[in-house]
Amino acid sequence: MVEIVGVHKSYGAHDVLHDISLTVQPGEVVALLGRSGSGKSTLLRAINHLETVDTGSITIDGDHIGYERRGERLYELREKDVLARRTRVGMVFQNFNLFPHLTALENIIEAPLALKRATKAEAEAQGRALLKRVGLSDREGHYPRQLSGGQQQRVAIARALALEPDVLLFDEPTSALDPELVGEVLSVIKDLAHSGRTLIIVTHEVGFAAEVSDHVVFLDAGRIIEHGPPDRVLRAPEHARTQEFLDWVI
Repeated sequence: MVEIVGVHKSYGAHDVLHDISLTVQPGEVVALLGRSGSGKSTLLRAINHLETVDTGSITIDGDHIGYERRGERLYELREKDVLARRTRVGMVFQNFNLFPHLTALENIIEAPLALKRATKAEAEAQGRALLKRVGLSDREGHYPRQLSGGQQQRVAIARALALEPDVLLFDEPTSALDPELVGEVLSVIKDLAHSGRTLIIVTHEVGFAAEVSDHVVFLDAGRIIEHGPPDRVLRAPEHARTQEFLDWVI
């Protein structure tokens, strides 16, 4: 589903990603772990073409998000074409990014209506079904300011699902939440993980990663240091840097 090959990204003299290669199979749940500044979020944003890369390639089911191949070269797409392809990848951000002037339901149906994917009645029916799925049927008319952080993040997840993306990306989805609200968001993501969706999750919740992921990737200083099944990487890591991280977060 996701193929990352030889990706490199730098800001000036600072390498953020260095020769990253990773394959995510359809229906697989991959957890990206590492200290702050290790390149996890940059890699996630590059998958969605919110960050461009200097070298290498990223494809979703064989297609580039921000480029098209002509012969042996890649050419950057126009912004409207990038946006059209980006709908294949849903993204849930740390800080929810809901429209403050729209209700929960309106936030969810905004994209399907703007892209003419559904009539208003169809979009509203789907939106209500998604709110029910994330446990917020009684909050459809509430504005973001009237919702807790956990509720806002669950609306953000429903919004990401509204376009029926091939892949869902989560960028530390619980990092902005009070501890007592973390569980309600992780429960929704856990349900998605068990539903056969392809998920890539940046998280510091090691126990959660162990429970839901099929594959764990540990990054350090922009490099993949270690990757494999969660039982091995999290319980018997082969690299000292992985063990140092686990000792720090657990």
